[in-house]
Parts: sequence; structure tokens; C-alpha cells
Amino acid sequence: MEKAFEIDFINKIAEKFRRSPFQKNSTHQSDAEIISFDNGLGRNLAITMDTISEEIRFGLYDDPFLIGWMTVMVNMSDLAAVGATPLGILISEVFTKDISAEYISKIQAGIEAACRTCKTYVLGGDISTADQLALTGCAVGFLTEKGFLSRVGCQPGDLIYSTGKLGKGNGFALQKINRLQDAEINYKPVARLIEGKNLLGIANCCMDTSDGAISTLDQIMRLNNCGIKLNDDWENLIDDDSKNICKMLEIPTWFLLAGYHGEFELIFSIDPNSEQKLFSNCNQKNWQPIKIGQAIDKPYLVLNLYGKEQKIDSSLIRNLAFEHSSDVKSYINSIFEYDEQLKG
Repeated sequence: MEKAFEIDFINKIAEKFRRSPFQKNSTHQSDAEIISFDNGLGRNLAITMDTISEEIRFGLYDDPFLIGWMTVMVNMSDLAAVGATPLGILISEVFTKDISAEYISKIQAGIEAACRTCKTYVLGGDISTADQLALTGCAVGFLTEKGFLSRVGCQPGDLIYSTGKLGKGNGFALQKINRLQDAEINYKPVARLIEGKNLLGIANCCMDTSDGAISTLDQIMRLNNCGIKLNDDWENLIDDDSKNICKMLEIPTWFLLAGYHGEFELIFSIDPNSEQKLFSNCNQKNWQPIKIGQAIDKPYLVLNLYGKEQKIDSSLIRNLAFEHSSDVKSYINSIFEYDEQLKG
């Protein structure tokens, strides 16, 4: 498996810092940082931070309500991926000097609506001005004695599941980039907080799809030294409205897995012997996971594409997003170039 540029970049930054003796996870091991503290309740803190900036700059999030909503949800999704219950969120809001009071008000409405949906609160934050609108959230949650979900623990033979259909994040991105007027994907993801807590004690590993499905699978494979084979009927796992976007644009459906804009589902692995326990739990909690594949011992992603099983270079796909992060058109063209290789 090739190097991931993003991982190397993060490692170079992180190597300058000491690890806290209270920190239970290692670098890249979980979506949120897990902090142990002695409060007599057997609980740990989960802390995470994420920024909405590039999505605004590239025009994906031009609705102020959605900007506020996503500022909360991207952080709550990290808490969901470790099985935490949110305590609240701190938000830094950087406004441009010419922004209107109405626009600012709609952002706050999105923030509050998302907090109510996640049954949490804005605890405080900061306000400043700059040339680019950007919002950053820092969410805090707690974990019980059941422990926490990690990206590490997947083994060959594990079944790979998702909490919902995949591809909506990239379908929405294609719709916005191409300014499609006859399509309207309802993109308003909700962090899978309930599902994450239900997976405690069942899932071997877990990660959210904030960066798209293939990038998520690449990280899981990399951290666990395994591969993943997706179901032969993988197109049935894709969001239907997003598939229609691909048909309109004559874009291969698998691009919905490859793109770097996610739908914030949870991808997790379980031991086959735990499948009955999973479904018993899901039936009680009224949600239905989707089996998307199985972990294998060879370290690559297998996808049935163009009439045969293909070894997808998930490292390359993930690196393309990092290499072309400032040029959306160049990024999409690079995926088309790789698609031509697969066809050949």
C-alpha cells in the first residue's frame, strides 16, 4: 500500500508535540481524541475539532443555514464514530467585513437546529473577521465504562457494514459544482450518534465517511494491515438520487465512492459471529445497517468494475484529493484519468 500524503503531513506536524499521559488513543487511531480522567464514574472524554472553510470557498456550502448545520454535524459525527454522547460544542466564527446581519442570523439558526437535533448545546466560542468566511467547532462528549470505538481492530474475515447508503456527499458536490437546476439532493446529514453508541461492544472498528467512502476504507485498511472486498452488487449501496446525478452527467457511478466529500455515515466491521447480536440490537433501536463487504488478508480494495474484479488503488485516490485540493476541476479530471486505466 502506497504512502498517504495527508497522513505523512499530519505525522510531521504531530511529531513536534508530546502525547498527553491521559490520552488513550494514538495518532490516527480514532475520529475523536479520547481523554481519561478520574471522576469516579468510569467515564472518558471525547474531544474533536473540525472547520468548515474549503466547502464554503468552493461553493458547496452557499446556504448559510447549511453552513451552520454542518459546523455542528461534522464535529458530532466524530463523536458518533467513537460512541460518545455529546456534552456540547464551542464554535469559532470568522466573518468577512461585508457579511450581512441576515446571513449571520441564518448561520446561527443552522447551528441551533443542528444542536437541537443532536440534543446538545453551544457552550461558547469566539468571533473575529478575515477575508474568508470560516467556522470551526470543538465538540466534547463523554464515554461510559463500555469503552470507545476505534479505527483499529478490523481483522480478515470481518464483515463490513455502513449505517446507511453511501455517495450522497459526492452526489451533492457534483450537483453544486455543475450547477444542476433539474436535480435537488437533500443534503442535510445527521450525525449517527445513536448508532455509534449502539455499536459499543459489537463493532471491532469504526470510522465516519466525512472524506468519502474509499478514503474511509483506505484508512481502515492502512491501520489494520488488511484489505476490503466490496459486495458485487455495490451499486445497490449507493444513494439513488446521487446515482441519477451521475447518469445526468455521464459520470461513472463508482465516483460517488471515490470523491472526497462525504455523507457522514459510519463504516464499521464486526466479527461474523456478532452479526446476530448486531441485528438484535438494531431491531430494538429501530435502525438497519447495510452490509457493504468483507475484510480480506491482502492489503487492497477490491471492487467489481467493468465486468471484472479490480484492485482499486485507494491510496492513489486519497492522495489525489490532497494533491489537487485547490483545483476542483483538476481533481475530477485526475479521477477520470484513473478510470481510463481501470477500463483498459
